[in-house]
Amino acid sequence: MSKTVFRLAAFVFTGLAATSATAAVNFEKEVLPFITKKCVDCHKAPYTENGQKKEPKAGLRLDASWAIIKGSENGPVLTAGAPDKSSIYESVILPKDDDAHMPSKGEDLTKEEIALLKKWIEEGANFGGWIGSTEGMPAGAQTEATKPFKPRAHDLFFAALEKEVKPVADADLEKAKAAGAQVAPVKIESPLLRVDFLTGVSKCDDSKVAGILPIKENIVQLDLGRTVITDAGLKMVAQLPRLVSLDLRQTKVTDAGLEALTGLKKLETLNLYGTEVTDAGLKHLAKIKSLKNVYLWQSKATKAGVKQLASAIPGLKASIE
Repeated sequence: MSKTVFRLAAFVFTGLAATSATAAVNFEKEVLPFITKKCVDCHKAPYTENGQKKEPKAGLRLDASWAIIKGSENGPVLTAGAPDKSSIYESVILPKDDDAHMPSKGEDLTKEEIALLKKWIEEGANFGGWIGSTEGMPAGAQTEATKPFKPRAHDLFFAALEKEVKPVADADLEKAKAAGAQVAPVKIESPLLRVDFLTGVSKCDDSKVAGILPIKENIVQLDLGRTVITDAGLKMVAQLPRLVSLDLRQTKVTDAGLEALTGLKKLETLNLYGTEVTDAGLKHLAKIKSLKNVYLWQSKATKAGVKQLASAIPGLKASIE
């Protein structure tokens, strides 16, 4: 990896929120294939070619879990739960003309692959038992990779949701994309979708949200953070029957808009960071008994209001600071 200091800054869900939001990423089946195809050629164990010894670029190896955890000559490249602190992720989202952009040659990662990498890191960067090459592995090295991959409760939950829907029609998918939405399956071959407007947040208004309604049955994760939607847009969000995770950070939604969300019976994670939401809005949220995580940093809610919300929903984790 380059020594360039990454200055990209973005507010992201914590690993806990992401874990609750979508089905867990299986590293060996979903992430490893594209890393092997697009990255490992420059980042593998030293080898000799035409009599010349080839070292991994920047001292970083991606052919083994223990090596990824070890990092590069510049330090760690992976921080579990924090994509914005993981240069292995930051480098692939940099502009292609940036010296630190990766892969530095060959085919770039697709949007779907980048989303999978980010989600895997958010969930805790679990290698699920994959170790990879043991060449050069320190004796007695202990890593998370030695822990077997075990499906979690939310994986079973999503498996049940998948049985309820069919893959979206191509025509409906194109309508959503025409509205500016980025759409990707939560995992390979899943009919469940994650949707965001990250490449055009300043243009995403209520009319753009209406553009995703043709695929509403399949959406389980929706990121509207930093968009210009209003409370009117939340009335359309309320039409997504399988929505599990909703990001409304730094938007202009208000308490009145939250009332429309009370019919979302599967909503588990709600991000209201930097909004104008007050304790009055939290009273509406108290009706959504499926909630597990609510983020209220820099909102207008008070500690007293958050405490009251937490008492109304057993097991809820509501963060205000």
